[in-house]
Amino acid sequence: MLDPITLAVIQAGLQQVCDEMDLTFSRAAFSPVIAEADDRSDGIYSAEDGSLIAQGSRGLPVFVGVMQFSTRTIIERIKAGITSAPELGDIYIVNDPYLGGTHLMDVRFAMPFWRDGRIFCWLSNTGHWPDTGGAVPGGFSASAISAEQEGLRLPPVKLFKRGVMDTELWQVICSNIRVSEQRIGDLKAQASALLVGAERLAGLMDRYGDGTVSQAIAEMRGLAARQMRAMVSLVPEGSYVSRAYVDSDGVVNDPLTIALTVTRQGDGLTFDFSGSSLPCMGPMNSVRATTYSSVYLAMRHIFPDVPISAGAFEPLTITGIEGTFLDAHYPRPVSGCAAEVSQRIAEAVFAAIVQALPDRVTAAPAGTSGNFGLGGHDPEKGRDFVMYQISGGGYGGNAGHDGLSNGCSTIGISKAPPVEIMEQNFPVLYRRYALHEGSGGAGMHRGGFGLDYEIELLRGQARASFVMDHGRSGPQGALGGKDGAVNRVEVIRDGQVLVPEHLSKAQDIALAPGDRVRVRTPGGGGYGDPAKRDPALVAEDVRLGRYTADQARALFGWQG
Repeated sequence: MLDPITLAVIQAGLQQVCDEMDLTFSRAAFSPVIAEADDRSDGIYSAEDGSLIAQGSRGLPVFVGVMQFSTRTIIERIKAGITSAPELGDIYIVNDPYLGGTHLMDVRFAMPFWRDGRIFCWLSNTGHWPDTGGAVPGGFSASAISAEQEGLRLPPVKLFKRGVMDTELWQVICSNIRVSEQRIGDLKAQASALLVGAERLAGLMDRYGDGTVSQAIAEMRGLAARQMRAMVSLVPEGSYVSRAYVDSDGVVNDPLTIALTVTRQGDGLTFDFSGSSLPCMGPMNSVRATTYSSVYLAMRHIFPDVPISAGAFEPLTITGIEGTFLDAHYPRPVSGCAAEVSQRIAEAVFAAIVQALPDRVTAAPAGTSGNFGLGGHDPEKGRDFVMYQISGGGYGGNAGHDGLSNGCSTIGISKAPPVEIMEQNFPVLYRRYALHEGSGGAGMHRGGFGLDYEIELLRGQARASFVMDHGRSGPQGALGGKDGAVNRVEVIRDGQVLVPEHLSKAQDIALAPGDRVRVRTPGGGGYGDPAKRDPALVAEDVRLGRYTADQARALFGWQG
């Protein structure tokens, strides 16, 4: 075994390699969703089976599991002769959801890292491209009933061969996506991040030696597995049942059910999704890699001190997804899986385990990324545009304090791009950007508040699409706490207010100059009996206008 100091230094070094890849990617990217919102991730994966070795602390947690599945798929396809074997300088591109992915807009690059003529590991990253073709600008087609309507689907193919980009393949990609001239900046940023990672990793291995680094990686995996088992042992033995619901699939206006039973036996946890809804017509299906990763990220929220490594997943067993909408196969549409269904899965995990570990788990967070796509033509700049807006929401209350207001989504650290950047890049004006006051669920510790924003189209013509959730029911309260407020979407055209039939989902809504879109995102669920909330805290919320006096009396039994 390595001495603890050397192991800790190498572990930190691998983490730093990934963090530098993340920073390179964001700083060089053109798209605000990557450059400002950080909707991306980078990691290091094993050469044998693609298992996670390290991932950047600044990357989206939902990609923790996903990229190891996509890297594993590349390795398996190379061994099977389906994908051509790698050479020095090759970089593969893939966005196929059914080959270890998420939705089509999450484009993954993977590059083998060579040492002494053999592949030591893989470097991989994912970035959300604002558009990959399909029926609507931005890719979030709320009414899609097949994968082809969602955009261009790429199996693992070499985009860079021996260090040189395949311009013919790039032309094929550009011919199938909108505003393709802007994607070259994102592509170069994504590839550059991997090259920076390779340089930093080579320096680390030159310093400590290949054998020592290999030994450290093996010990890191074993340590993560032991730590997760120790955390699992804190859960009392038994089974814990929960339910979470997706508003609708965007086509059939009925909710979808995520049925979960979490069982702790020995030093392992089993997550059984038997009884969940069947595969749906619309885009709210989830692929297997995303479903698994959703469970992993939920456990990362609950036990954040366990190191990021494939070993942390070993005590976790996931069953019962076969034949449900949580295990989608081609050609089921999946644009809502990574940003929305994943958060419903995490919500189900929280709702189950809060029963066992009330001091460690929160009430449900807002649980929607607020995917809002707007595409059209800007006559002033003489070019087409595709704008992608994500937004935050309230976190759930917990045993120690109220939930955070306007926090990022459950699945990642992605933040809404600055208003100034969006107005500079697109023909829009933000008429409002404030807290969705009163949206936090009542409780001894209330939920945090969501976001209330309103966007006006200034010029040209555009089409708006939404794939969001929690419009039918708000995020769940816990241990007697009340649910948070629902997601509210309104389109104001010619003075008329349109509420989408599916509440949080719609597509291809035509907008003219002066038309506006208003979104009020959910607040987090409340934690504990609202009647036990400190009256002074209720009075402070009323003083600050977070709740009206009448709301405070009705929700908390306030006597003020």
